[in-house]
Amino acid sequence: MHEDDKAKTSFIIKRGTYYYKVMPFGLKNVGATYQRLVNKIFKEQIGKTMEVYEDDMLVKAPEAFSLLRKYNMKLNPSKCTFGFSSGRFLGYLVTQRGIEAHPN
Repeated sequence: MHEDDKAKTSFIIKRGTYYYKVMPFGLKNVGATYQRLVNKIFKEQIGKTMEVYEDDMLVKAPEAFSLLRKYNMKLNPSKCTFGFSSGRFLGYLVTQRGIEAHPN
């Protein structure tokens, strides 16, 4: 989360005032807000070298990683898989040629 935006997430409880350091996904509209952010950042790549749905990304070219660095976005290494030529994404089988089939 951008340093200037942390104060906007502040809340008060009996023990004091707190704010979030990272975006909490339990808040309302966070998914939609994050989706808009990702759509804006990757607008030139989506549908060409990349597919995105909320926090799921399928990257087919390395330029996406330079954009992640530019906007200081982090990936969770335990959720990443690299170097595969095909796999499932949101229930679809995706290959180097594109979306092959939808499961029954």
